[in-house]
Amino acid sequence: MAMLKVPTLLYLLLLCLTSGNNLFMANGQRTWCVAKPSSDDATLLANINYACSQVDCQILQRSSPCFAPNNLLNHASIAMNLYYQSKGKNHWNCDFKGSALVVVTDPSYGNCTFA
Repeated sequence: MAMLKVPTLLYLLLLCLTSGNNLFMANGQRTWCVAKPSSDDATLLANINYACSQVDCQILQRSSPCFAPNNLLNHASIAMNLYYQSKGKNHWNCDFKGSALVVVTDPSYGNCTFA
């Protein structure tokens, strides 16, 4: 089976069940927080800096399985998800000024596991 590249996985992003600003989890389904692919680099970098000031982002170190691909969209998604998971998976912890999405499809890839 061919592996999809992370940007492809992120674009396939899934189903977000929303009504207004309220998130409804379908049958207690697991959720993750990822960066919107349309976010600009400055926003992604700000999100990484903020999230990593609040949670341990060692998973993004060069020797880590989540370092590659080395791009802002991937690193922001990982950092934002770490923040979201650590803060109780509330929809408001995955807003990042409108630059994030709550998804129900696991964005993990290769040996990089999104918590």
